Parts: sequence; structure tokens; C-alpha cells
Amino acid sequence: MQRYDRTWSRFRADSVVSRIGEGAGRWVLPEEAGELFELYRKLYRATDGAMSPLIGRSLDALGYDRAYSLRPSGDPVAAPAWDEAVAWDGEALTTVRPVSLDIGAAGKGHLVDLVGGVLRDSGHSQFVIDASGDIRHWGTDVLRVGLEDPRDATRAIGIARISDAAICSSATNRRQWGAGLHHVVDAMTGLPTSTIVATWAIASTALAADGLATALFFANPARLSELFDFRWVRMDANGRVEFSPDLDGELFT
Repeated sequence: MQRYDRTWSRFRADSVVSRIGEGAGRWVLPEEAGELFELYRKLYRATDGAMSPLIGRSLDALGYDRAYSLRPSGDPVAAPAWDEAVAWDGEALTTVRPVSLDIGAAGKGHLVDLVGGVLRDSGHSQFVIDASGDIRHWGTDVLRVGLEDPRDATRAIGIARISDAAICSSATNRRQWGAGLHHVVDAMTGLPTSTIVATWAIASTALAADGLATALFFANPARLSELFDFRWVRMDANGRVEFSPDLDGELFT
């Protein structure tokens, strides 16, 4: 986990990501970067560019910066277009200008999978990793997970059941500061999204579930379902809840 943080953290001055933000170059990254960038590339296309790992400067401008100032420092900043700013060749990331990467939309789920792999390699077969909003279950039993109501964290809008799978959630009431300011940012505008307020995604890996939970803020679930095998729930700003017909669980709304 420490190595992952030293590579990918936007909040550490000594991280690889921070060095990438200082200038153009070719950056050799750890092996796990391949599956991370592959997922981001697919979701970038599926959301027509709204979900991107190149939103670091957008978040900085909103106040979600390295110092956690939570004070906007300027106008919204749209993320650069993927093909105009970076290229991934399977081993290294080439940048044509300084770019500020932020993998927060999928990185925690990715790390959950990697830690789970360490446990599996050590002989464990039945366990749960709970990373606060990102949960991965290994084993044959069934885990019941409450779906927190973003309007009242003491309540749940339903229950999802998972077995040997991951469930990840994202909501605009988390990491929220100021009027309408939160961490779920549309890369095309640099502005926090406002139409959807909470999402849940269930997939075979926490990496996919975490990334899809963010993509559900920007893309039609039917379009995402053409590319990924997953189940989902999402709530809009009016409190209306949608869910996939094959969801294993129950909703109370």
C-alpha cells in the first residue's frame, strides 16, 4: 500500500504522479498500471470524455488540492483530451506536457484487488476487504451490504447481496465542501456533476466496480452494460432510484 501511494498519490510531493505533473517525459510505471489505464481508457470513451484520470488540475482549481485547502483558486479547468496529452504503450506513460493525474475514481478499488491478491497468495481463501465505500468479498458465502442514503447517512435505501465479488459506491455527499463543490468532476467542464448524487456498482473486481461507480454519474447504464458485466443502482438529485433488473438485493424506496 505504501508503494502504491508513492506511485499514484496526487497529494504527495515525492510521488511519481507529482513528478509527471512537472513536465513532459516518458514515465515507466509499475506493472499494475496496465489494467488501470485500460479501464480508464474504456470508461473515457464510454462517457464521451467526462470520466478521465487527467482531472487533477480541475480538482486543484476547485480546492481539492495537495494542501486540502478546500478553497477554489480560479475558474473551472477542463481536463485535456486523452490523445492530445498522454499515450500509454503498456510499460510507460508518455506525456507531451505536464499533466496532473488523479486516479481517485478507480484507484482505491484497484488497491483493494492488489491487497486481496497478496492474501490469496498467502493461502487465504475466504475474507472481506472493506475500504470504506469499496468492498471486495472472496469466498462462497453471501455478504449483505447496506446502501447508504446520501441524504441521511444513518439510513439505507436498500440491501445488496454479493458473493466472491466487489461492490463500490460513490456519492456527492462525501468529500463535499462549499456550495455544490465535491469530488465527482466532469472532465469536459471541470465542474462537479449535479444530476446524479449516488451510485453503486457490483462487479467481479473492485477495480471495475470502483471505476463504474463513477462512470454511472456520466453515462447511461445501458451503454456501460454493453462493455462490462456488472449490476448497479443509482439515485438522482430528486431522490429517484434506478437499478439493474438483475440486481441481487432489495430496495426500500
